[in-house]
Amino acid sequence: MNVTSSLIEAHIFRKAGNDLEFLLLRRSDNEIYPGLWQMVSGSFERDENAYQTAIREIKEETGLTPEKFWTVPNVNSFYSSTQNEICMIPVFAALVSDKAEVMISNEHSEFKWAGLNETLKLLAWPGQRKSIEIIYEYFTNQINFLNFVEISL
Repeated sequence: MNVTSSLIEAHIFRKAGNDLEFLLLRRSDNEIYPGLWQMVSGSFERDENAYQTAIREIKEETGLTPEKFWTVPNVNSFYSSTQNEICMIPVFAALVSDKAEVMISNEHSEFKWAGLNETLKLLAWPGQRKSIEIIYEYFTNQINFLNFVEISL
C-alpha cells in the first residue's frame, strides 16, 4: 500500500468582530458528493507545491485572494479502497477581508459564511472539523504553541 499526497484542504475565514466566520461551499449536483458542504479542496497540478495549489484553488473556487495565509499544524487523511492507498492532505488557513466578494465556480452550487458551531455541524468529515477547531482556537485565543507558519504572499 502506498501513502500519497496529491490533495489540499484550505479553510477560508474572515473576522466578525471578536469572532470568526468560515466560508463553506456546497458541492454541485454534477460533482462527487453532491450537496455536501465543504471548504476549498483540490489536486496538485504539475510542478506545484501544496501551498501554491491551495492559493490557486482558492482563487478558482471562490474568486478570493487571501490577505494572509498559513499552514495549519494538522494533516487530514483518508484511505482509498479503489487505489489501496492512504492520502495525506496538508491543511491551510486563509484570512480574507470581511468585504471580499465570493464568486463560486461551477463545482459549487452555493456558499455561506458560518460561525464555528454551524461550520462544525455542516462539515461531514471528522478531520475537517478538527482543522476548523484548531484554526478557531488559534485565531481567537492567540495560542502560539500551535505553531501556525505564515506563508508570504
